[in-house]
Amino acid sequence: MGESRDRFPLFPLGIVLLPHEVVPLHIFEERYKLMIGECLERESEFGIVWLGDDGLREVGCTARITQVLDRFDDGRLNILVSGGTPFRLMRRIEDLPYPAGDIDLLDDEPGSDGGLAAEARERYAELVEQVTDERPDGDDLAALDAYGMAATIEFDAKSKQELLELRSEDERMRRVAKLFGSTLKRLAQSERAEELARSNGKLHFSV
Repeated sequence: MGESRDRFPLFPLGIVLLPHEVVPLHIFEERYKLMIGECLERESEFGIVWLGDDGLREVGCTARITQVLDRFDDGRLNILVSGGTPFRLMRRIEDLPYPAGDIDLLDDEPGSDGGLAAEARERYAELVEQVTDERPDGDDLAALDAYGMAATIEFDAKSKQELLELRSEDERMRRVAKLFGSTLKRLAQSERAEELARSNGKLHFSV
């Protein structure tokens, strides 16, 4: 385990934040206005934890406020936050006016397979080129880890949570390569469906 942080502010949400990912948040509840106000004043982090249908997950990601977009007269805020480090929630703290807990930052296991990384980056480059008609620069691509690539693609919360909980970069590279490949297949199917629709054809999807 890595560094421990006690009484760390937490924001349970219906989203999963990944390291390197930038997301907008609208702060409107009083307890979170207080929490975010303290983080801004102290220039400190808080944690985002996925609150799914089956409850609060134990693994979340630290978040740092990078920009305040709007301040409203009633104290509401629109902010941008950037994902930092995965953590495990060890104990919930109940005596603060907002959710908090004792957390352990999570370290990765050693080891790296260049072949896995190369495959993941190639599929990522294909996906970006498919969507934008531009292939990422080679140097920029080589600098991206699994989180960095996944942070730019919209995946469902379950897939992102699984990625966040993996403690090996090799496993993350293997996982994102699979996700990118599945997304490429769905895009190809969608394009084929559009072509057939224009020609009054019928498309049968296999289950």
